[in-house]
Amino acid sequence: MNSWVNSAEILGSDLPLELSGTGNRRALLMDALREAVRSGRLAPGTRLPPYRSLAADLGLARNTVADAYAELVAEGWLAARQGSGTRVAERAAPVTPVHRARTPERVARPVHDLVQGQPDPSVFPRTAWLASARRALAAAPDDAFGPGDPHGRPELRRALAGYLVRVRGVRAAPERIVLCSGAAHGLRLLAQVVGGPWAAEEYGLPFHRALLASHGVGTRPLGVDADGARVDGLTRRDRAVLLTPAHQFPTGGPLHPGRRAAVVDWARATGGLVVEDDYDGEFRYDRQPVGAVQGLDPEHVVLLGSVSKSLSPTLRIGWMVLPQRLVGPVVTAKGEREQFSSATEQLTLADFVESGAYDRQVRRMRQRHRRRRDQLVAALERRAPHIRVTGIAAGLHAVLELPPGTERSAVRAAAWQGLAVEGLADYLHPGSEDAGRADAPRDGLVVGYATPAESAYPEALEALCRALPPG
Repeated sequence: MNSWVNSAEILGSDLPLELSGTGNRRALLMDALREAVRSGRLAPGTRLPPYRSLAADLGLARNTVADAYAELVAEGWLAARQGSGTRVAERAAPVTPVHRARTPERVARPVHDLVQGQPDPSVFPRTAWLASARRALAAAPDDAFGPGDPHGRPELRRALAGYLVRVRGVRAAPERIVLCSGAAHGLRLLAQVVGGPWAAEEYGLPFHRALLASHGVGTRPLGVDADGARVDGLTRRDRAVLLTPAHQFPTGGPLHPGRRAAVVDWARATGGLVVEDDYDGEFRYDRQPVGAVQGLDPEHVVLLGSVSKSLSPTLRIGWMVLPQRLVGPVVTAKGEREQFSSATEQLTLADFVESGAYDRQVRRMRQRHRRRRDQLVAALERRAPHIRVTGIAAGLHAVLELPPGTERSAVRAAAWQGLAVEGLADYLHPGSEDAGRADAPRDGLVVGYATPAESAYPEALEALCRALPPG
């Protein structure tokens, strides 16, 4: 058995830390620090040395010490705050954080929710929506209350065609639009009609990949870099490719113009299909609007959209703008009657769009989200300037880039702070490493800034900053 004793200078005194054994050095260091706290040799409030200094003193890798610090912060033994370093926690005994059953990285009942993808439900435009509902019901034809057409209500398809042409640069006609209950429903229908295999960005929603797999459609990963998906990796074998070109999810940034042209060329040459998930294309802040890829070739690109980010996911209204050849097969796959989206809600949304209320809501939410994003960036500059934040020119979330090896401990530290937040690794395609990627997976946090109420948001940011690894 190997045994070594090193010392680190803490507040001017030498504290012996004994690391004995041949096991994992991070675990040994954590055990030694816990024992030092239990025995009273490290009193509450005692400042520990910077992890770089302790790593040098103990002959350990910096990441080993940084990860040990972060995990002990998550367990409650230590506390980290920008500007005051890492200290022994003031509480008498650590408390083990409670996690959600779905994944050990999520708290069971978080005090603050920074998980991406959900707007604040308190900002739903109730008054304007009610006004549209009254007008829509008063003007609704009798057939709106009979069996629904699987294409969707013609009033909403006409309203969406005009809106998407004007706002997203889509080449749409009402007869090319089929309504669905959201992007997931659209993917199910396309999986049935198109078949597989598909290519997909190596970072994306695991739910979408699982949904496609449940319909017998396998996916393989395409690399993602600063210019978006590496579409040069597409092959003739791929039946379709799933992309988020307006704002790559979740890493951020639009698909480079050259790659937009290249993916359309691939689709034309191979007969493949580009499936464009336009999940937050309306929310951009520091750049000119990026039009939909569908506008380049409507016969080879499907545009998926919904109101889940702009209004509410509970409305269950989405749309597909389809190549003409796919309209019939998709409607057939959907069924003889509309059984997913309420006709009255479709009529209400049609009035909401036509009256200009939807444009006003999007502008309102864009201003709100930009303010939220600016608060996040300012908090990081003040409390964690060593953390780089990316993907902030658009969307409802940001990515906080972390030092290598610290993502899992940062998620655990966030759980200890009562904060629900996800790591970037949660979105990585499981086949990415097998695909021969040259670079290592990135460490980061995916921080959604749309959900918390106004009054709770500053406190949520404070909790986030406390969970980040020290600089």
